[in-house]
Amino acid sequence: MVDVDGNVILDMFAQFSSTPVGYNNPTLLQAIEENQSMFVNRPALGNLPPKDWAERLKNSLLSVSPRGLNQVVTMACGSCSNENAFKAMFMAYRRRERGGNNYSLEEMESCLKNEAPGCSDLSILSFYGANHGRTMGSLAATHTKWAHKLDFPTVDWPFADFPKLKYPLEEYVDENRKEEERSLGQVCDLIEKYNKKGRHVVGVAVEPIQAEGGDNYASPEFFRALQRICKQNGCYLLVDEVQTGMGSTGSMWQHETWGLDTPPDAVSFSKKMMTGGFYYSDELRPSEGYRVFNTWMGDPGRVVLLEALIKVVKQEELLRNVTRSGQTLLQGVMSLQNEYPHLLSNARGSGAFLAIDGSSGSFRDTLAVRLRNAGLHTGVCGPRTLRFRPMLIYREKHAFIALDIMRDTVREMNDKVW
Repeated sequence: MVDVDGNVILDMFAQFSSTPVGYNNPTLLQAIEENQSMFVNRPALGNLPPKDWAERLKNSLLSVSPRGLNQVVTMACGSCSNENAFKAMFMAYRRRERGGNNYSLEEMESCLKNEAPGCSDLSILSFYGANHGRTMGSLAATHTKWAHKLDFPTVDWPFADFPKLKYPLEEYVDENRKEEERSLGQVCDLIEKYNKKGRHVVGVAVEPIQAEGGDNYASPEFFRALQRICKQNGCYLLVDEVQTGMGSTGSMWQHETWGLDTPPDAVSFSKKMMTGGFYYSDELRPSEGYRVFNTWMGDPGRVVLLEALIKVVKQEELLRNVTRSGQTLLQGVMSLQNEYPHLLSNARGSGAFLAIDGSSGSFRDTLAVRLRNAGLHTGVCGPRTLRFRPMLIYREKHAFIALDIMRDTVREMNDKVW
């Protein structure tokens, strides 16, 4: 990309990981040209969808749906995708309690006054370091930056520690297993605690990789155990793939690498998927209209772009490309941390979804600025993590360019005490 001063920069952050196939991609531009009316005339999809809307969903979102989930609803962004996925879990849970939709008059009238029994005291369990959004419900399940939460009222929902793994993984197998067991034990204790005090845990929300929280990982075994805990306690499992969906990890959906016994109950998405929304199981499908609703219910123009994007990903075999270029970048970053272990550590990643830790937050921040000034745009997250979010079209040659800039920049910073 080129900044306002004319500097050419290799973009390895991609608009907060939301730009999948580069700027002004010709296939996407052609899709806009051929479907101009879809962009100019935006319908209220919940009431007046275009006549080909079902077919477009079939050709786009449902053509890449996670295994076992054939229901989908579109939204505008990641926050509202999770917000409405929470609602779907709450509704399904209460239907299960009632044995159907036999709402009482008292319930219908009291909910309009924010009172019980119409408004429940149910809860969603999340993890410390999670980012599920900025709207009020999703914000209650977000635990990353104080600037996003300070001064805002919230609800009493539980959150457990997300595992803090040690690297390299092969050297800390026992320690990491115990750390994941500790986290899972907290989940069990919190579900029991909140159920006992009448704030029943309806669902558990989890990211495959905690991105904003610091690119925090857990093993497939952790997620399989988490799903079993959910099933044992009658909770739904929402996997938030807003950050990881659409191939940046080398898989269309990162949770499909876990080997779950059954599909999760819901999977939310946004960013590189071009549109927000969530997939969900038959059990979570609302039984009446307007229960999950807003004016736009997504944007058909974004689905047009998603159709075009999927064609590009398949024709150019971009998932394979992500794995190859990501491996090259990760190997180079690991080599760099071995050369400067006092400045860099914990190189990690899946596909091209990569990160490395600086020796301190101040070192990381300075490194990010100097990399940008040298022509490499990266991102930061967590207390001291530098993250890489290259687009799906990035080749190995781009990894080599990035590594050259990193190597030169870290060498220049090596003489200073951090």
